Amino acid sequence: MDESRPLFVQLAEQIENDIISGVMAEETQVPSINEFAAFYRINPATALKGVTMLVDEGALYKKRGIGMFVAEGAQARLTTKRRDKFSTEFVTPLLTEAAKIGITSEQLADMIRKAAKA
Repeated sequence: MDESRPLFVQLAEQIENDIISGVMAEETQVPSINEFAAFYRINPATALKGVTMLVDEGALYKKRGIGMFVAEGAQARLTTKRRDKFSTEFVTPLLTEAAKIGITSEQLADMIRKAAKA
């Protein structure tokens, strides 16, 4: 866990990663709040806050008396969310900086292809 960011956010991101990668498949049960808390060595209230974020986003849902489950369509929604965030946080600033120093989009694409091969 990274101490520079809230633990509940990191837990939510880890669960998102597991959903996106298919480790937690849609319509399958996820570990309980207490299991998350024990595994990550965090307070159960902190674990609950992270899981609640994903419930609020519609990635998880609760079956009363049974537990939390991955929602149908969660993988696609989370992937779209992450792609949009990637564009906002990385691509847009990259293009802005490239334009400032006179790098064309074609040159930038070449740089990215070369870096990907390395």
